[in-house]
Amino acid sequence: MRVLSRHAVCKPSLRDSNMDKSSSKDQSSREKPRSIMKAPFGILSREPLLVGLNLLVLGGFLVYLFIYKQPEQGLASEILLPTQTEEVLPTQTREATSTPSATPVYTREPAFPTPTPSPSPTSLPPTPLPERYLIEDIKGHRQSMPLSCEARSAVDWAAYFGVEFDEESFFNGLPIHDNPEKGFVGDVYGSWGQIPPKDYGVHAGPVAQRLREYGLQAKHVRHMTLEELKAEIAAGKPVILWVVGHVGRGTPVPYTGSDGEETIVAKYEHTVIAIGYTQTKITVLDGAREYQVYQGEFMKSWNVLENQAIIWIE
Repeated sequence: MRVLSRHAVCKPSLRDSNMDKSSSKDQSSREKPRSIMKAPFGILSREPLLVGLNLLVLGGFLVYLFIYKQPEQGLASEILLPTQTEEVLPTQTREATSTPSATPVYTREPAFPTPTPSPSPTSLPPTPLPERYLIEDIKGHRQSMPLSCEARSAVDWAAYFGVEFDEESFFNGLPIHDNPEKGFVGDVYGSWGQIPPKDYGVHAGPVAQRLREYGLQAKHVRHMTLEELKAEIAAGKPVILWVVGHVGRGTPVPYTGSDGEETIVAKYEHTVIAIGYTQTKITVLDGAREYQVYQGEFMKSWNVLENQAIIWIE
C-alpha cells in the first residue's frame, strides 16, 4: 500500500501534464506582444546615433523640397517671357519695313536718260607683209678667225645701224665660259664642228650683251617664228640667226655646263644675218656671201638651236 501511494504522488497524471503545457503556451503568447512593442523603443534608447541620422536625412529631404521648388517657379516665369518678346518684335519689324516704301524711287533717276556711249571703232587689221623684201644696204665680211662667226656677224650688223668697231676687239670683250649661254666656249682658233666643253663658240645672250655695251639696242630672243622674222626684215631691220653649218641640217644635243645649267648645242654651230625673203625663200648674209635658202630647209636648220636670234628694238 505504501508503494502504490508513492507512485501516485510522484508520477503526474496525463491530464496534469496537458494542463501545464497549455498554461505555458498561454503565458508565452501573452509575453510576446510586450517584447515586440518594446523593441523599437529599446533600439531608440540603446542607439541614439541612428536616431540622429534619421532626423538628418529627414531634414535634408525637407530642405531639398524647399529649395528646388523655387527654380521651377522661376523657370516657368522665364518660359513665359519670350512669348511676350515675340509679340512685340513683329510689330517693330512691320514698322521698319514700311519706312523705305515711303521714299519715292523716281526722285533718284535723272530727268533724261543717259545716252549710251557709241562703240569704239573696230581696230583695223595689221598691214599685211609684202610678198618679198630685201635689205640691200648691208655689207658682210669674211670672218678673221676660225670660230669667230658670232663676232663677225655682230660687227656687220652693228655697222648697218651706224656703229663701227673691229671684229677682234669685239671678240676680246666676250666672257669665257664652258656654258655657251654664259660666254665663249673653247679656243677661237680651234676646229669647227665640235660641241662643248671643246672648242665651240657662243650663243645669242652674251653677244647681245656685248652689243649693248657699244650702245646698240640689241635684244636676244628664242623660239622666234618665221612670220616674226619676216616682219623684222620688212621693217628694214636685219636679224642675226643661229643655224647649223651654212644653213644645213643638224641634231640638237643637250648639254650641261659646270654651272649646272642645261642648254642645247649642236655640231657646226654658226651665225648668219637674215636680210630678205620671198614667198618661198630666205636670203641670208653668211660672212661675205649672200645666198637664198628654201624656207623649209631654213627652218630645219634654225630650229636646231631653238630659233635663237638678235633683233634691234626701238
